[in-house]
Amino acid sequence: MRLILMGPPGSGKGTQAKRICEKLGIPHLSTGDILRAEVKAGTPLGLAVAATMAAGGLVSDDTVSAIVANRIASPEAQRGFVLDGFPRTISQAASLDQSLGEHSLTAVIELVVPEEELYDRICRRAAESAGAQRADDNAATLELRLKAYRAETLSVSEFYKGRSPYFQVDGLAVPEEVTARILEILESAAAEYS
Repeated sequence: MRLILMGPPGSGKGTQAKRICEKLGIPHLSTGDILRAEVKAGTPLGLAVAATMAAGGLVSDDTVSAIVANRIASPEAQRGFVLDGFPRTISQAASLDQSLGEHSLTAVIELVVPEEELYDRICRRAAESAGAQRADDNAATLELRLKAYRAETLSVSEFYKGRSPYFQVDGLAVPEEVTARILEILESAAAEYS
């Protein structure tokens, strides 16, 4: 299974990716988690991207594409993976195509959530996290992230609609229902497109 989970910030990509990975026994490759871990560890990469991330900006395509290429080439990802937060640009999508080589994606699934719900989710997540709040969990940063999403990532949906098994899932449903729908899509796509 080689899956891309797409959707705006706060749409539930991370939650769903973790659930799918647990069910299928494949790694969850979240560029956001990888970059946040690098920042927390104070690595050279983390130091280079910390200010950009805190301001709600996007890390350069080359940096993120190199991280993903290394991860999908690793032994742990040979049975498959779920990409969460990548690709965010057409350049990243083209880079992913090169990294996949002869392998194709099983599916690209976009979680659809209205923007007003995204603000509610981010505010709830910030309130519930109490001392472990992500630096980008606030309304001002979400607005910047949504602008970047609209400017760059929406075009990635169009890129995949004509090239890969592409599906939209209602991200407003309860998480268990979203997970069940994604698993149904993956089962069907694996049978049809493999």
